[in-house]
Amino acid sequence: MAFPPPEPHHSNVADSSEMRSSPSASSLTQQHLAPVHANDQQDQNSADLNQFTPRTYASKSSLNGTTGSETTRVSTDQPRGKISSATLYQASSIPDAPATMSEHESRDNTADEKAGFEPIKNAKSKRPISADLESTMSRKLTENDLFRVLSQRRTSNSARPVSVITTDADEEQAEIERLMSRMFGKTRQEHSEDEKTRHVGLVFKNLTVKGMGLGAALQGTLGDPFMLLPRLLKSLVSGGAKAATSKPPVRTILDDFTGSIRPGEMLLVLGRPGSGCSTFLKVLANQRSGYVSVDGDVSYGGTDAKTMGKNYRGEIVYNPEDDLHYATLSVKRTLSFALKTRTPGKASRNEGESRAEYVKEFLRVVAKLFWIEHTMHTKVGDEMVRGVSGGEKKRVSIAEAMITKASTQCWDNSTRGLDASTALEYVQSLRSLTNMAGVSTAVALYQAGESLYDRFDKVVLIDEGQCLYYGPTEEAAAYFEGLGFSRPARWTTADFLTSVSDEHERQIKAGYEDRIPRSAEQFAAAYRKSEIYQRNLSDIAEFEQSMEQQRQERLAATAKAAQQKNYTLSFYQQVLACTHRQFLIMFGDQQSLVGKWGGILFQALIVGSLFYNMPKTAAGVFSRGGVLFFMLLFNALLALAELTAAFSSRPILLKHKTFSFYRPSAYAIAQTVVDMPLVLIQVLIFDLVVYFMANLSRTPSQFFISVLFLWIITMNMYSFFRALGALVKSLDVATRITGVAVQILIVYTGYLIPPQKMHPWFKWLIWINPVQYGFEALMANEFYNLDIECVSPYLVPQGPGATTEYQSCTIQGNRPGQAIVKGADYIKTAFTYDRAHLWRNFGIITAFWIFFVILTMIGMELQKPHAGGGAVTIFKRGQAPKSVQKAMEKGSIPRDEENVARGSDEKFGADEKFGGDDSASSGSNPVDQGVARNEAVFTYSNVNYTIPYDKGERQLLSNIQGYVRPGKLTALMGASGAGKTTLLNTLAQRINFGVVTGDFLVDGRPLPKSFQRATGFAEQMDVHESTATIREALRFSALLRQPKEVPIEEKYEYCERIIDLLEMRSIAGATIGKIGEGLNQEQRKRVTIGVELASKPELLLFLDEPTSGLDSQAAFNIVRFLRKLADSGQALLVTIHQPSSVLFEHFDELLLLKAGGRVVYHGPLGKDSRDLINYFEKNGAKKCPPRTNPAEYMLEAIGAGNPDYKGQDWGDVWASSSEHAERSREIEQIIGERRNLSTNSKTDDNREYAMPLSTQISTVLHRTFVSYWRSPDYMIGKFMLHIVTGLFNTFTFYHIGNSQIDFQSRLFSIFMTLTIAPPLIQQLQPKYLEFRSLYNSRESKSKIYSWVAFTIGAVVVELPYSIVAGTLYYCCWWWGAVGRGTGGLASFYAWLMLMLFELFYVGFGQAIASFSPNELLASIFVPIFFLFVVSFCGVVVPYAALPHFWQSWMYYATPFRYLLEGLLGVAVHGREVVCAANEFARFSAPPGQTCQSYTEAFISLSGGYVQNGTDGLCEFCQYATGDEYVKGFNVFYSKKWLDFGIFFAFCIFNFAVVFLCSWLYLGGLKTIRARLSPQARKQKKISRGEKV
Repeated sequence: MAFPPPEPHHSNVADSSEMRSSPSASSLTQQHLAPVHANDQQDQNSADLNQFTPRTYASKSSLNGTTGSETTRVSTDQPRGKISSATLYQASSIPDAPATMSEHESRDNTADEKAGFEPIKNAKSKRPISADLESTMSRKLTENDLFRVLSQRRTSNSARPVSVITTDADEEQAEIERLMSRMFGKTRQEHSEDEKTRHVGLVFKNLTVKGMGLGAALQGTLGDPFMLLPRLLKSLVSGGAKAATSKPPVRTILDDFTGSIRPGEMLLVLGRPGSGCSTFLKVLANQRSGYVSVDGDVSYGGTDAKTMGKNYRGEIVYNPEDDLHYATLSVKRTLSFALKTRTPGKASRNEGESRAEYVKEFLRVVAKLFWIEHTMHTKVGDEMVRGVSGGEKKRVSIAEAMITKASTQCWDNSTRGLDASTALEYVQSLRSLTNMAGVSTAVALYQAGESLYDRFDKVVLIDEGQCLYYGPTEEAAAYFEGLGFSRPARWTTADFLTSVSDEHERQIKAGYEDRIPRSAEQFAAAYRKSEIYQRNLSDIAEFEQSMEQQRQERLAATAKAAQQKNYTLSFYQQVLACTHRQFLIMFGDQQSLVGKWGGILFQALIVGSLFYNMPKTAAGVFSRGGVLFFMLLFNALLALAELTAAFSSRPILLKHKTFSFYRPSAYAIAQTVVDMPLVLIQVLIFDLVVYFMANLSRTPSQFFISVLFLWIITMNMYSFFRALGALVKSLDVATRITGVAVQILIVYTGYLIPPQKMHPWFKWLIWINPVQYGFEALMANEFYNLDIECVSPYLVPQGPGATTEYQSCTIQGNRPGQAIVKGADYIKTAFTYDRAHLWRNFGIITAFWIFFVILTMIGMELQKPHAGGGAVTIFKRGQAPKSVQKAMEKGSIPRDEENVARGSDEKFGADEKFGGDDSASSGSNPVDQGVARNEAVFTYSNVNYTIPYDKGERQLLSNIQGYVRPGKLTALMGASGAGKTTLLNTLAQRINFGVVTGDFLVDGRPLPKSFQRATGFAEQMDVHESTATIREALRFSALLRQPKEVPIEEKYEYCERIIDLLEMRSIAGATIGKIGEGLNQEQRKRVTIGVELASKPELLLFLDEPTSGLDSQAAFNIVRFLRKLADSGQALLVTIHQPSSVLFEHFDELLLLKAGGRVVYHGPLGKDSRDLINYFEKNGAKKCPPRTNPAEYMLEAIGAGNPDYKGQDWGDVWASSSEHAERSREIEQIIGERRNLSTNSKTDDNREYAMPLSTQISTVLHRTFVSYWRSPDYMIGKFMLHIVTGLFNTFTFYHIGNSQIDFQSRLFSIFMTLTIAPPLIQQLQPKYLEFRSLYNSRESKSKIYSWVAFTIGAVVVELPYSIVAGTLYYCCWWWGAVGRGTGGLASFYAWLMLMLFELFYVGFGQAIASFSPNELLASIFVPIFFLFVVSFCGVVVPYAALPHFWQSWMYYATPFRYLLEGLLGVAVHGREVVCAANEFARFSAPPGQTCQSYTEAFISLSGGYVQNGTDGLCEFCQYATGDEYVKGFNVFYSKKWLDFGIFFAFCIFNFAVVFLCSWLYLGGLKTIRARLSPQARKQKKISRGEKV
């Protein structure tokens, strides 16, 4: 028999269907269970026995592991989620099992009484129990019964929880429950060595954590490196040697924490951001890296932390805030992989159970339990890949944690970003996991509603690293009330607890004003004197005894083979599992894979056409080496993308390491294995096209050898860049190293500079360059059997009567009197290469590959997960508060109101609050004196918004009307997807897509052109220039948004008032920064509001989700501040998502939307929201219970978020209501009255921007220059790249001589200069995109300044720094290498060309960025465009060898062709060529002629010179002067100024593209489309008076 079905009710709190372990289990006896709540009598009277959520309460004896008649409790939840003594019954069970059991079930259940799940014993209920219910409670509760209750969830056809599974439950569900029993119950424990040896339960005593640093730092600038020595000397003089060399002080992050979390218990960690919650969780999870010291004892099931970290790491899990999963894997594959790596060995599985069966069963169980069956074949997804929802992703994370079977689990602020219902489901899932797996769970939540709070057993309250309370959740509120604090009506318990440590929020009982603790230390001292603390110590002592017994049993059960349980699979099996998953990840993103291969094919066709059909003559020798070099380098440098991938996947790798899924080294090997076939495909795509288009040697052996070497070199480079990514901490550092590494790989391959010409200080680089061995192998493979036919102009001398007998070839390796040069001789003479080295080189390359893979393995193994440390507030130098400044000078911790060292995650100033009391009395309110009052009234009516959708239209807003009045705080609310933000953007005139209709009026008149500037709009995302201080951000807004008639001094003075109003005076000089290095979340939100207030919004202020992502106290402070603004006369319209009742009370009026963008209520809220509640109750909604949050009540009443809502359409109810008619009359009245008032200058200002363009440009330029000055990493990186590459180029080509190969070296030295552009472009693009994102997301919409000012600011700021950097490069490079011995004019010209080169790459990089939507695409476009620019400039393939198609147009359209001609022309002009011994063409003169007479005619036509050799042969040098040499590259000295002019024009063109694309991206395209639209053409005809 089953319980009668529950009566319908609508409390969100009662949505739980989980069991719960008792926080006070240690006080229970085996015969009697005391009531949980002594003060719940008031709730019992109204409780309905059918409205409950079963939970289990483990008894002390069960926790101690004793046998015999042990006890468990089941409680029932009242509608508010409270647990009352009426829910406890003696000798009863939940009777919903089938009448008959299978033999298998029966066998499982016979073991239930021994351990795991015991029969239930309850206290007598004070309420009568129905006869039906009594009769159903006559048999013993089995383990299966408990799992039936536990695996409950909301069904698809009912919004209420299913309390128990009925007798007609399908067989599959029954099977799931039996499986869960076998997964975690006694059956599993009897057969599983793993279960017997788990370390369950957690105890920590006197836990103290210390970290390094003040929590404050000074903003770095580009001048710091130059001021380092003077500041050190000043410190030495003023403070002595100790001050000059002092280290940051050690600060206490957590101070003396003691407590325990029993198996099956959940601990709620409460505290404001920065109080130490994250550190507490990390240390409990044994993640100790990054801290100076961790003192005290932490034990897991009786085993110390060090042993656990060494041998049983997988039993403790820390889950960071973000859900870390591979986006392209499906949910099923994500969980299957986790299961495969955590499937226990045969000894720990049930008899006859295979690995596959275990995985299949467990997967079915977790999918059912966590409601993710429908998502199993959906990708997990991320920002770029569409996947499951946020709530579903959270449940995947929980399921993954359940698979680990970890005994201790810590979850850090994981509900951030989830709405209330999803957060509740998330905590319910954790409750299920905790109960089923018997784990100890600790969860930090920043906003915990009552329904969430009730699911926890214990709570710890942390403030400034002190423990304010640790104990049962039910007793926490009463404890603080006993200290003298008053809990206001409708405050949640969590809000009340976190409020007590805040002097502005806490409410004190009368008579306790001088008796309450005030500082964190006083609270901690009071707690240690409390009875709860003493009970806590007793409980720990008792629990430690049971853990000791458990430890002894565990030792007895531990086999020698299972001494270490870090990894379940052997290393070989880990590699196999990771390899399979890696293939799934790659093929899960087929679009990217195909796109990458398509890009390779496209570039292969370009390269193939560039080297098309090379002749097997002397004319093709240079190009043949070039194509082999290009093929090698192209494939090798494709591996650069691995660097980014290595850092993006690192957090997931470290998470899996802590979960003990696999060793990181196994993952490194798996990546290599997966690369092998994929790299082979990409090499084949490239090689097949280029090899045959370029007419390389077409024999099977040569082709496949070339494929083999290209493949192994590419694999080598993949492993090299991956090793680099594994060994360094950040992508920024890795990028700097790769800049130099790529230069070495390119130059010391042997092509640009032959080995015999290398200087000794760098020549050793060729022996550690695997690409060099690959190039030798490819050259030897191509040339060893090639007969190079010598043709004109390489056959010398030419002329009448010249015969082969008296001729020779000008290419190296020639022999007198022969017109054919052996390829083997050519590579031996020119490069010292030999085909005999082919397989030796293959072996060396393979050894390098293995070495890099091993380095990757070591690097990955050494990486530390979740390193702890303190976040800091960054102050502008000279603007830090005095106490902080002194503390930084002395290396001590400030102890006054600007205390920085609050906790591990604390930012300075987080304890500052919006001031004073909560009253809004105008007389004492500082806001009244600070903020300009609004006078205009904004009205809107008949607002509709439609967008194109799926070949049709979708209406997002429907006939909305309303108003925003000065002095009123209006809330805009609705369920997710109702259109709140859409309406806010529509009202603020920020919609740039779709069609908006309706009447928007200010004081009854159409909106002025200045409307967007005259309103404030606080975005949900706090987007600011990160290097600006708070004061600078406010001044920037005031300067450009307040009218130009207002003096600057007055604008700045107004900003100071706003700073005081925000109560941020002490941190006004702090830079905004990024989270972790800058202001915290609440401070950033205050700055966002302050920036809008600084503009003196003349009409109204819009705010989008101002409390999103904040903890409850911060949210309270923000809303209270908004209340004060409204009281000062501001008009505010605020979207807010499910506020607490406390926050909701601060609003005056409400505009409530339902799905589809329809109004369901608009009007005043009334005291205690009475007007709102009355409206719904009189129109058919259920009565609102006294303690229910009205915000939740109204959403529930209209069926928000409930897909199964079958009630009335509240949009229709509102449309036909008297309230709607009254609002309509009000709007008409406002329009009529306000229109007749005298015109206000605030509403008829038609300037789009407040300030003229010149002021906009100068102000924006000033900000961007300050930003660059405060970005020393970027600028120093830029300068260092120029200096290092310049010196490297110089010392590679140091003191170039005058031989033929030296002139080639000059060419390649200049070419090397061109190749520094891509890394420099990759550096500057993110800066441009960051500025554009800031402008596009906030500043353009607020009409602060125009797109012209933005573009000029982004472009001009780069130029002076680039010119300085270019000059540094020039000084390092020109005179040491190419320019040695040149004249002053030539050197000056070279400097000018280099400066143009700097301007060119800045413009080129920003032009690419200007039409790219994001950084990723911009970085992908760079090599594609750069390939075009470089390939056709005449170096890779000389002008004469270019195919006619490219030669006729692309050669002249390539800007680098003019840069190369200019620099090379002045570098070689006037120099004589002196051929080296191996560069001469040797031949005999015909009898009777001298060498000079024989070649005189030829030399006069073609140039060069001849001399008599020591062996009597004539030695002919092909070139006599440098000008003759470069003529073969179509370079002429005489065109140098023409080249300068054309290259300058290219630079101007680049910047023109930046301006054009910026305009198009920032609204120009929309303008063009609007003007060309049919509606616009129709309107134009009407305006002309034409017929339409």
